[in-house]
Amino acid sequence: MRIISGSKKGKKLFTPTTNTIRPTADRARESIYNILYSKLDKPLCEYTFLDIFSGTGAFGLEALSRGAKSTTFVDKDLTLTKKNVTLCGFTNVSYINKDARFLPKSPKTYDIIFLDAPYNKNLTTPTLNNLLINGYCNSNTLIIAETHKNEDIELSDNYQIIDTRIYSIAKFIFITLKKHKLI
Repeated sequence: MRIISGSKKGKKLFTPTTNTIRPTADRARESIYNILYSKLDKPLCEYTFLDIFSGTGAFGLEALSRGAKSTTFVDKDLTLTKKNVTLCGFTNVSYINKDARFLPKSPKTYDIIFLDAPYNKNLTTPTLNNLLINGYCNSNTLIIAETHKNEDIELSDNYQIIDTRIYSIAKFIFITLKKHKLI
């Protein structure tokens, strides 16, 4: 596993020694970033990222390598994430060492949220609900949820799916808040 592009292009990351962490494949991550670039209306350096169920931290580190403003990593065990952040030398990072289903109120919103819960554990839906309730999203936040290709999620009425892509066994669901018209 490596950083695909940017200032740390080619940097090999520490990988899990057990199967409790399932990193997003390099190829899938590259495809997701290509799609992401097509959806952004500003340079990446103006976006803040939230990498939930960060595991190795590969998605958030890729964002930083490509010039993201900052990344916050969320996981119950941040050991491997922190090891890879140190390896890459990034300083515009923060950490939330919590179960993503029970995050505290957020002091700020994030522009791009990557949510990569363990497959088929019913963690994506409660995490999405928590993000909304506790102020992690704004009207322009883009959420990318990775699930198993056969896994279904239930969205609250506040969310809408704008795109879905499948790569091998992974499904990537692009989600935004619904735009409500004021009367």
